[in-house]
Amino acid sequence: MQHLISLQEAIDMTARYQADVPAGMVNSETFHKEAVSALLSQPGCVSLRVYYGKQTDDTIHTILVGVDEQGADMIQTSDLILEEGARCPPFCPPMSSPLNG
Repeated sequence: MQHLISLQEAIDMTARYQADVPAGMVNSETFHKEAVSALLSQPGCVSLRVYYGKQTDDTIHTILVGVDEQGADMIQTSDLILEEGARCPPFCPPMSSPLNG
């Protein structure tokens, strides 16, 4: 699997980001397993794409869509577009996580 990185790489990357969080951004967003599983279980879905969007109050949110074998967003054939993840802050993992500096 080509997308794997080490824990240390993840710690280094999140620490650099959190040291200089861009305006409107958060440290993380959490999505329920059932929602992500439903997105990935769509017929023809081979991967997941992450977009960033801005609400009218200027908060930045992650938007998740399925992607088909041709690399196209599965937005014409599906109503499954995820947003409204639990944003950190305020809904952060325990401070014991090395990714949550």
